[in-house]
Amino acid sequence: MNIAFFDAKPYDLPSFNAHAQANGVTFKYFETKLNEDTVELARGFDGVCAFVNDTVNAAVIDRLISMNVRVLALRCAGFNNVDMKYANGKLHVLRVPAYSPYAVAEHTMALLLTSIRRIHKAYIRSRDFNFSLSGLTGFDLHGKTVGVIGTGRIGRVFIDICRGFGMRVLAYDKYPADDLANGDTIRYVGLDELFSSSDILSLHCPLTEETYHMINQDTLAMCKRSVVILNTSRGALVDTEALLNGIKSRQVGAACLDVYEEESELFFEDNSGHIMEDDTLARLISMPNVIVTSHQAFLTEEALENIAETTVQNLVHFAKYGQCENELCYRGDRAEDCKSGKCF
Repeated sequence: MNIAFFDAKPYDLPSFNAHAQANGVTFKYFETKLNEDTVELARGFDGVCAFVNDTVNAAVIDRLISMNVRVLALRCAGFNNVDMKYANGKLHVLRVPAYSPYAVAEHTMALLLTSIRRIHKAYIRSRDFNFSLSGLTGFDLHGKTVGVIGTGRIGRVFIDICRGFGMRVLAYDKYPADDLANGDTIRYVGLDELFSSSDILSLHCPLTEETYHMINQDTLAMCKRSVVILNTSRGALVDTEALLNGIKSRQVGAACLDVYEEESELFFEDNSGHIMEDDTLARLISMPNVIVTSHQAFLTEEALENIAETTVQNLVHFAKYGQCENELCYRGDRAEDCKSGKCF
């Protein structure tokens, strides 16, 4: 199979080249993102490989189909950037449902510890030989309550890490896991109780119409004063303006973000030589109690290897059998994995 690989980065190439060579798949790497302006680059290819900030809307899908492109291989778990309702029955959409949940969960804890122990500030000071401790006071995680929204693979690993620190866990998931809650240190609760009782909120759920801006002015008002917000899932789970207002009013004590709702034209790129035109992001980064990383939580050697292996195997299975267990189907009001492969 010949695949047009969009939004390619140097760290993608080693693992994808190795698995492609071993499985008879050929990738043509394009640095540009997939969107309505660039979709013509896919002409002559059997399929396209896309990432989280590529745009696969109805117009892009129509152009792909008109060029006889049969398959879209997402090298990620999320698919909110794909119009799944429109794609269903027209384009085969494959994904990587899991790679390394440890990568994202560990990055979430790294952000939390960096923030509450002021490690980023101490690092900058010590580089200038300033060893003053003034303004570096943090707080213990032991005994604190963390609210975890989303208890899939990543959420559960993050819960395990939190329990290692002696934290109490309040969990919410639309589809609770039967074997997670113990009635004591880990409990499933409703969102209202989770918001009102948590010292720290961590988001590990997909972006859907239901979860869009779930952290907003009203839900922040329900939270404890000085709550810490962690988001390593999808940017649009958080209403950024509401978050900024919460920070300025001291309702939010700190925010640790690996994602941003308007990140698609900014993240994964070096913008250091340009004036930041996104005033909201500029204000967010300027806050002393905000840490923003550039959607890097997934970026470990293990995760990159898993992503490449699964993506290539998805394409191989599709080419051989015309189906793949990691294909997404639109069923009613949501998309889900089609284990039968009978998506058309």
